[in-house]
Amino acid sequence: MSYKIVVDSCCEIPEEYRNDPRFESVPLAIEVGDWRVLDDEHFDQKEFLKRVAESEACPRSACPSPERYCRAFETDADDLIVITLSSHLSGSYNSALLAKKLYEEEHGPGNIYICDSESACGGETQYVLKAVELEEQGLSFEEVVAGLESFREGMKTWFVLDSLEHLRKNGRLSNWKAFIASTLNIKPVCYGDRGVIVQKSQGIGMRKALTRMAELIRSGISLPEKRTLIVSHCNCYERAKQVRDQFLKQIPFAKSMILDTTGIGSLYSQDGGIVVTY
Repeated sequence: MSYKIVVDSCCEIPEEYRNDPRFESVPLAIEVGDWRVLDDEHFDQKEFLKRVAESEACPRSACPSPERYCRAFETDADDLIVITLSSHLSGSYNSALLAKKLYEEEHGPGNIYICDSESACGGETQYVLKAVELEEQGLSFEEVVAGLESFREGMKTWFVLDSLEHLRKNGRLSNWKAFIASTLNIKPVCYGDRGVIVQKSQGIGMRKALTRMAELIRSGISLPEKRTLIVSHCNCYERAKQVRDQFLKQIPFAKSMILDTTGIGSLYSQDGGIVVTY
């Protein structure tokens, strides 16, 4: 059976899929003061980070409209898999759900699955890889959906950021956590618990926080030989490479990837941020 995978633009689509018509990214919008840009193939991370550094305004995002999702749903494929960032972080998931309703009202019922990744950045990429694996096995639509639902239970998201200000100002964290991190150089080690951000530990400075994250992951991971490690970074490839290499020395992951954050990932992770998913 044929398939199409639609993601929102927080997802880091692997290079080999970017020109493949079976994959489409629906862009969110980003605002920094009076500057507005779509998070699409024309997004310039360096310009965005420069504007953020020069602006007193906190950057904001706007989810895709249902109409924009509907345009992405136009396909001759048998199965349509739609993967969005966590519904606790954005309205993208709800917009995609409404789009499915509108699309089916016009075209009739179809094999459309809207997946709340309960994650972001490389976490969405994990679902893309899993969806491709399941579809390429020739499974039925129902089996693919069941496989993705089961995958959600085991996929993990961790991150350490240089600053939590954008998360705080966009209502994703308490004032207390952001204040401590920015004034005492304490970097919280954060974890995605069904899409909700929780703090698991902390370290004084980025290096110690990343080391602590690695310790927590190593002590709790199961069956790493069946998992893909994805290290997403915002403008800090060397840091991401060090994190990846540290993990691979200690944990036998089946595969690994280093991916640069898209516009939305850059907005929330900020310059220097690291997101780890597996």
